[in-house]
Amino acid sequence: MGDIYDVLLVDLGGVVIELGGVPIWQAWTGAENEAEVWERWLRSAAVRRFESGRCGAEEFSREIVEEFGLAVAPADFAEQFARWPRGVYPGVAELLMRARRHLRVACLSNCNELHWPRFMGEMGLREVFEPALSSHQLGALKPDAEIFALAAERLECPPQRILFVDDNQINVDGALSAGYSARLVRGPEALRSLLLELGLS
Repeated sequence: MGDIYDVLLVDLGGVVIELGGVPIWQAWTGAENEAEVWERWLRSAAVRRFESGRCGAEEFSREIVEEFGLAVAPADFAEQFARWPRGVYPGVAELLMRARRHLRVACLSNCNELHWPRFMGEMGLREVFEPALSSHQLGALKPDAEIFALAAERLECPPQRILFVDDNQINVDGALSAGYSARLVRGPEALRSLLLELGLS
């Protein structure tokens, strides 16, 4: 598939890593569905500051509790939030390592100082991606055009030669607007199916 794409650029949460926080969030916020929680999260001023590296975890926790009207203390929120990512979906790391026989495999995640060390260290993803790109280090967030421009620059690759996959349509749309190829992928089976379709498994 290297004749079409040079880089497979994947989101982490919901594609590579299982997240466990949404039911808690729905209880805290009173939101009726998961999509509503995600929409509010992606547009949150506090989230955007934290995941672009413009504030620390303590300040973020105070702001998010206030912004969302959460029925929880900031310290308790921070503890729960740090544990939100459960771990890498079984078999996904091996799947991506096989794809590396055909093209570069990198990641682009909206992430933060609490989760990124877990992803790269505890979950062993530093060995899977080349490179691993996080919003809090780049100073920009998906779905904004800026982060996709920065990612293409770091990858030293034209956007049209990058296939981006993400579990949120708003981010897929952002990548498409930036000139990438992009697909909506939710969970390990969808990723496995896509890689099989593209001859990358």
